[in-house]
Amino acid sequence: MTVTAFAPGTEERFAVARQVADAVLFEGYVLYPYRASAAKNRLRWQFGVLVPPAWGAGREEHDFQHTECLMEPRKDATLSVEVRFLHARRRTVQRARPDGGWDTVAELRLDDRVLVPWDEGGEERVALVVPVEELLGDGVTHPFRLPAREDTEPVLDTAGRTVGRLHRRSEEIHGSVRLSARELDGPYRTLRLTAVVENTSGWVPPEGRAADRDAALPHSLVATHLLMALSAGSFLSMTDPPEWARGAVAACRNLHTWPVLAGEPGSGDLVLSSPIILEDHPAIAPESPGALYDATEIDEILALRTAALTDEEKREARGTDPRAAAVIDLADSMPAEVLERLHGAVRGLREVTGETGFPDEHGVTRPDTPWWDPASDAGFDPEHDTVVVGDRPVGRGDRVELRPGLRHTDAQDLFLHGRAATVEAVLHDVDGTVHLAVTVDGDPGADIRREQGRYLYFQPDEVVPLEAGP
Repeated sequence: MTVTAFAPGTEERFAVARQVADAVLFEGYVLYPYRASAAKNRLRWQFGVLVPPAWGAGREEHDFQHTECLMEPRKDATLSVEVRFLHARRRTVQRARPDGGWDTVAELRLDDRVLVPWDEGGEERVALVVPVEELLGDGVTHPFRLPAREDTEPVLDTAGRTVGRLHRRSEEIHGSVRLSARELDGPYRTLRLTAVVENTSGWVPPEGRAADRDAALPHSLVATHLLMALSAGSFLSMTDPPEWARGAVAACRNLHTWPVLAGEPGSGDLVLSSPIILEDHPAIAPESPGALYDATEIDEILALRTAALTDEEKREARGTDPRAAAVIDLADSMPAEVLERLHGAVRGLREVTGETGFPDEHGVTRPDTPWWDPASDAGFDPEHDTVVVGDRPVGRGDRVELRPGLRHTDAQDLFLHGRAATVEAVLHDVDGTVHLAVTVDGDPGADIRREQGRYLYFQPDEVVPLEAGP
């Protein structure tokens, strides 16, 4: 039995998680300077794109996401699932002719905006509720279909006259959600939940024409992610599980997505499986004045730079997308006190009582010992220090192969895996951790990085020494 009515209270829990899920949904939707003509806005949508099977074969993008996590459901519990994604709507711009017809044009210039062709993203969701007991064995499969849609919107000038129209078309998409569960051996009743979201659309590239990502996007599920909630029971953290469950967590397979606990801190009945690496119970910074859609959301810099755009640049941004227009209006209307809050925030303070300071070489902590003594830096020399990696000392000038990702600290580390790099310095922080500052071989900006001291940093267990030579 599969239904689409959530259990009481589930919608409220999902609403809390959607604050972060919306940031996943629109991550990179439109980037600063928020104009369609900007080079960075010509290659759209980088996260969670599930392409049609005929186009994804042999390419970097895929037609499915596979999530596995552990849960401890109570008796008669149900699992509520919400698949969320964007459906691309291809927009063309047409100018009105005196005879009542329409001409498709590259742009339509108005006093307040410049309208251009663009792919808008329409929010879609697929919801279902399944009793947990029905997930055992073969589980359930829930197919879904989004029909093709077409509409037009008149464009009026400041005098209220129709000067053009926007024509939008979205293509048909077929997909499915497959849910199953298997009971594991262990001290407690624990199930391994598997959730697979697939694009099953039958679209194929036109014959005689090379496959084109831009042509495949209207048939794709974009920024796909999952919200899952138990009516009774809890999920286990995949990043910090209890000791008895670590082996079972390590055996879980997560492909093109990663599940974390969502909702209020301390709760365990809600999971967000996201194509972007997150920590448990992610939250939007309370200082954030609104969505800026641009990668790591450095709100202060983006707000200042957006406010500094020329009037012509703002006109083009307003005509690019309604969400881009909202960013322009936000930057132009942001009060000084709101902007000031973006400059920095203290998330928490630790009360220090009793003896303070760090232990000395004899293990004795002295009240008058500062937490860090600048004079201790005199014993380190970043240009001549070495650190043993494997059985070899590594220092400045040595070449290494990068093997990041052990800590999942930066999604961009995926692009550096296997690259050769040159060690520029061996650094020690105040906690005694060693870091290797490196420049990537072949990086055209390596000289600038050396001049400015802006390196990439890795720990010794994230590199492998290479033999000397080019």
